[in-house]
Order: sequence, then C-alpha cells, then structure tokens
Amino acid sequence: MKADIHVAHSPDSDDAFMFYALATRKIDTGGINYIHLLNDIESLNRKALLGEYEVSAISFHAYAYMADKYALMSCGASMGRNYGPIVISNKPMNAKSLAGKIVAIPGELTTAYLTLRLFEPEVKVEVVPFDRILEEVQKGKYEAGLLIHEGQLTYREMGLHKVVDLGEWWQERTALPLPLGGNVIRRDLGPELIAQVCIDIKKSIQYGLDHREEGMAYATQFSRGLDPSQIDRFIGMYVNDLTLDYGPDGREAVKRILDEAYEKKIIPKKVPLEFV
Repeated sequence: MKADIHVAHSPDSDDAFMFYALATRKIDTGGINYIHLLNDIESLNRKALLGEYEVSAISFHAYAYMADKYALMSCGASMGRNYGPIVISNKPMNAKSLAGKIVAIPGELTTAYLTLRLFEPEVKVEVVPFDRILEEVQKGKYEAGLLIHEGQLTYREMGLHKVVDLGEWWQERTALPLPLGGNVIRRDLGPELIAQVCIDIKKSIQYGLDHREEGMAYATQFSRGLDPSQIDRFIGMYVNDLTLDYGPDGREAVKRILDEAYEKKIIPKKVPLEFV
C-alpha cells in the first residue's frame, strides 16, 4: 500500500517522543511515507476543521466540530490522571474568585478552555499564544492565565501561584482522567489505510516507551528550556498506557467531558464518538 500521509502535531516534547520512531524511520511502514508538520495546538485545531491533513493531533474540544471529517484514533491520547491544565496568577487568588476575571487562554478550541468553562462558566478570557501566557501574567497584563504544556512544571520558578489544577478538580468530581488531546484520522482514507496508519502510530508510541532514553534524547530538542528531569516527568505525564489505548476509563472520560460540554451549551451538538 503506497501513500503519503501528512501527520500534524505540536512541537512539544511529549508529541516528539510519541512520533520519534515514525519521524526517524525506526519502524517499517511499508509503502506509507509519513510527512511530519509541526504547529501549536490551536493552529492544528483550526486546520483540522478544514480537513487539511490526513492525521492530526487535536483538542477534544475541537473534535466536537470535526467529527464528520475525522475519526478518533484509539492511540495517541494525552490525558491527565489527577493533573492537567493549571490556572495561575501573579498573586495568591482563590479559585472561587475567578468569576468575572480575565484569564489568558491558549485558544478557544483547546480542551483546557473547555474545562475552565465547566469549572467556572462566568470567567472572561482573552486568547494569548500559549508560550507567552506565563510572561504576560507575571507582568500583570492579565490577572490569571491558563497553562498547558511545559508551563505546568515551571510556573513556580517565575514566582507565580496556582489558582486551580483543572485535572485535580476533574478527577475529584468524576474519578476519571482528564482527556486533553488525541489523534484523529480522516475518514475518507478508507478502512484499510486507516487501519495501517493506526498500527504504525501505535508502534511508534510503543517504540518510544520501550526505548525511553533514546526517545528522550530526541524529544529534548523540543523541550523549551526544561531540564532533563522535567522532560522525563512531562513525557511520563502525557505518554503512558492511556496513550497506547484509551481503555474503558479513557473512553468514558472523553464521552463525559463532551456530554457535559453539550449540556452546558459550550458546544452546539452531541458528539458521536468512534475510535478506530
């Protein structure tokens, strides 16, 4: 089977680790040529709405608007078990006082923003590139900021304060992991090609987990200033057994968050979930 498959994902150490074996041709993919494209998650979400790439990393929030074009792959999910996006501030703040405050968020289609809305529906937001949120909150431009990616591990070094960890809040409420992002594959590829691509990406994730030091060394170039122990911790947070397969808890978590988003009128319709 010959095909060029564009795989779009974020330039983060966890995604780099996940796709390491695929990007460096450590696994045999037969006649399929994988072309990797890197972009921030909000840009990936916007491009996936247009069906631009055959395979893409996306936010589960964004999936609500593209389920007609894409199916969810059963591997490649990023989920937080009792951790997740963190709301931070430059001075101590009670989570109950977020109503009416302006929070800098990394994108309106991110699951982080969806979870924040579930936590506090009355919050006001402004979109800021994810890698500038720490700095803008530190300078006092925003009262609070919503952190995804590595900022979750480094905000204390900048003298900032945790207001709420949305992953902890979700776990306490639901006893489920917080589903943040997953991989999707375009439905028009057909069942045979979809199956083969899913096998290849699962093999890539497994290879990284089986050759951790090798994968870590590759992922370090995408780590944006983390030290080796932080890179190791960050990868462990978001590439694990749930990344290989959602499992019952993972699938239930995705259904739960999208159902709640529909009930609270954050998304316009119920989302049919299909894992391939």
